[in-house]
Amino acid sequence: MDNRYIVIFDGVCNFCNGAVNFIIQRDPEGTFAFTPMQSELAQELTERFNVPDVGMDTLVLIKDGECFVLSDAALEIAKDLKGPWRLCYAFKVVPRPIRDAAYKLFARNRYTLFGKKDVCMVPSAEVKLRFLGTNT
Repeated sequence: MDNRYIVIFDGVCNFCNGAVNFIIQRDPEGTFAFTPMQSELAQELTERFNVPDVGMDTLVLIKDGECFVLSDAALEIAKDLKGPWRLCYAFKVVPRPIRDAAYKLFARNRYTLFGKKDVCMVPSAEVKLRFLGTNT
């Protein structure tokens, strides 16, 4: 495994795919790598880091040997993006149960709001190397 931060996301979720593209556009150094939750690598990582209640609606970030989930993962990602997005990390002061409840509410409704695909996204040639554990 390389030194990049690994984002595990729902590969068939339109919103999640949009979030991955959003991160890529604000991460010119290529700090983040991605793998869909549907991949074997994601399953191995969630088992290795003992991610509780992992499901397709669970955003996971592996960063510097630590595992972040749900709102903690989203805030950690925002902290490392270029531009004003790092200011979102200020929401860390909101107690985790409240942040995670809001995250879970959104996650439960993301397919209804944004739809989903039948298969995981296929990355473009220029970002293909940022995707791990996929057959693309």
